[in-house]
Amino acid sequence: MEDPERLRRLYMLAIAQHEVDVLYLNIAEHIEGPRPQRRRPRRRRQCWTKSWILRHQEFGLYDLLMVELRQEDVSTFTNFMRMPPEIFDEMLGRVRGRLTKQHTFYREPLEPGLKLAVTLRHLASGSKYADMKFGWRVPSNTISVLVREVCRAIVDEYLDDVMTPPSTPEAWREIANQFMTRWNFPHCCGALDGKHVACRCPNSSGSTYYNYKGFYSVVIMALVDADYKFSWADVGGKGAASDAQIYNGSELKECIDDGSTGFPPAEPLPNDNEDVPYYLIGDDAFALRSNMMKLYSHRGMSDDDRIFNYRLSRARRVVENAFGILANRFQVLLTTMNHAPATVRLIVTTCLCLHNLIRMRYPRQQNIRMDREDDNHQVIPGHWRTQLNLEDIVNVRGPNVDNRQGKRQRDLLKHWCNSEAGAVPWQLDMI
Repeated sequence: MEDPERLRRLYMLAIAQHEVDVLYLNIAEHIEGPRPQRRRPRRRRQCWTKSWILRHQEFGLYDLLMVELRQEDVSTFTNFMRMPPEIFDEMLGRVRGRLTKQHTFYREPLEPGLKLAVTLRHLASGSKYADMKFGWRVPSNTISVLVREVCRAIVDEYLDDVMTPPSTPEAWREIANQFMTRWNFPHCCGALDGKHVACRCPNSSGSTYYNYKGFYSVVIMALVDADYKFSWADVGGKGAASDAQIYNGSELKECIDDGSTGFPPAEPLPNDNEDVPYYLIGDDAFALRSNMMKLYSHRGMSDDDRIFNYRLSRARRVVENAFGILANRFQVLLTTMNHAPATVRLIVTTCLCLHNLIRMRYPRQQNIRMDREDDNHQVIPGHWRTQLNLEDIVNVRGPNVDNRQGKRQRDLLKHWCNSEAGAVPWQLDMI
């Protein structure tokens, strides 16, 4: 049997030798620098690009199908790209410089038109990159890069032109006049609402992106004018947040509170003499303020309350329709996007810009998808309501409570809606 004392000495000697070896190693790294790490040898490519991908100019969708549709069936081209050929050509002309790459000895770069078409088709259909590569003959890893590149080019080129919130009293007053003309609701500067866009679970995010519906999402909080265009949008919200939390932390509310947003001063309502501030309209998730109007509670309502709720809901319907048209036009928003939150925000912002661009160039396009009213002002549901739609944000009451000034202003609007100055002939039939 081995002597325990001898074993102990051998063990202590081994520890001392190990410490000496570590010391020598540290000295060597200090003098010579760290030793290079061993890497697994990289597997050699069998080919740089597969031959069937190189034939995209002969058999790909961009050079065959899109050319045929442009020449023979413009309506199908519009459905395929979610825009008429004229807007596609305009966009290509404006973003071409941002998408053009230098020619190299390795291979020819992809055409800017092909990049734009692939991106728009992905936004329109929500198809996976692995499925798209066969029709367009572009590798899926290349598609993942060019989609971000094209979305960034579109946002940089168009965001300031098509989705800049008004900053002057005259511009806000014009929106309010449109709400009055189209929806018979005065001093309204926009309808506010939020929707969820599903995404994969972000790394190290915990439950901050996990919403009450049971999936991970990024929130769109948007302000819509009377013509179904997005005036302002915040795409940075996390799925676990409520409408009120996102709005209370937004730049829009900060600018409205400090007066820098440029709202017009309080003015009398039509055919009235008492000054009423301009405001936004929202659902019950928002706190009632002089700059935010919402419905009366459904408990113990009078007929006057019901009429006011009908009038406000009729005006607020524009934001529901805008989100419905957006999601049915760009169905990538209805899928679970396998991207990081930053890429999801970029794609959503691109869809908002394209929606506004098409709405400005072709205001009557896809009007059949919106809610309409017949001659008796009964609502005819739009086609978007029969399709998949974005999920609403849960109506959780925010930290603020309704204040007296907001309640007083809502009562003034209620009395105006029920008086000869502001009543519409059909409102009694709607309660």
